[in-house]
Amino acid sequence: MEALTAGVVVNTIKELGSMVIYIILGIIILEILVYLVLGKIFKSKYTLPYMLMIAAIFGITILIIYPISYEVRLAFTNMSLRHFRSYTLSWAQGLKNFALIFSEPVLKQVKFFPLLFRTLLWTAVNLVFHLAGGMGLAILLNRQMRGRGIYRTLLVFPWAVPQIIAVLAWKGEFHYEYGFVNVMLKSIGMQPIQWMVSPFWNFAAACITNIWLGIPFMMIIILGGLQSIPLEFYDAAEIDGASRWQQFRNITLPLLKPVLTPAVVLGIIWTFNNFNVPYMINANELETTDILVTALFRAAFEYHRYGFSAAFAMVNFIVLFIIALVYIRITHGLKGAYE
Repeated sequence: MEALTAGVVVNTIKELGSMVIYIILGIIILEILVYLVLGKIFKSKYTLPYMLMIAAIFGITILIIYPISYEVRLAFTNMSLRHFRSYTLSWAQGLKNFALIFSEPVLKQVKFFPLLFRTLLWTAVNLVFHLAGGMGLAILLNRQMRGRGIYRTLLVFPWAVPQIIAVLAWKGEFHYEYGFVNVMLKSIGMQPIQWMVSPFWNFAAACITNIWLGIPFMMIIILGGLQSIPLEFYDAAEIDGASRWQQFRNITLPLLKPVLTPAVVLGIIWTFNNFNVPYMINANELETTDILVTALFRAAFEYHRYGFSAAFAMVNFIVLFIIALVYIRITHGLKGAYE
């Protein structure tokens, strides 16, 4: 078994090494061609900028454009473990895949719309607590206090820890018999909770874990925005008799909008697509606690429905794009950048 594993690792390294060498050689050849054509033949003054762009364009093509194109093509096939090599590619099969997403269970029992509702709930709950917790901590740390640097370092720690390690640690804390959470509940006279068995409490455990992981990011972004607001605005507001709440509503929030808009959009995207936390906390593979991205993973790599999963991924992208676009339009988040 060890020899087999070592052989797989060696072969993988060889294949990756060959691919990297081919990519580097391709970039070098393109660079030379651009230099000869633009620099020597046409004597263009933009030769260097174009040469610098070649590597980026090549990387974007290989790492982004090609995978997306392949996924779109795959969505119109019936590729699965059974039809891995003998799959069919047609418009009819693609339409069938998209129709199955909305009409049949995505996994064994759960359908698309319950998954979508759970994903929206997951995103909303996490984002609200990320914003509230991040805003509160940022306001506290923006004040003059002793040991402010130490507090900032400690509060950033959850975000700095690798997510897999943090999730595994939290999963241990939710253990029914030995976990810290249930031990604390017992100490105050409450009954322990079946965090890993009950669908509701499993979903709650995933939310608690992700909230703990996500607050530091919002805190850092909002703290940077707060420090960019001139203190003269607050001094003038105090002279006019404005209360703390009025200062926050009329000064802090409007001036934080250019910072909050990209932070919230990133928060929506990251939370919507968060795979590690819900998948790893869901120890018993409860379909009732899956969200779209974990259901997509199960459909592709546990049920091996590759064509269907590619179509499912495209639907997920469209849903997420619409949510982000609606948020930006409602909040006028890009207004300050263009006016």
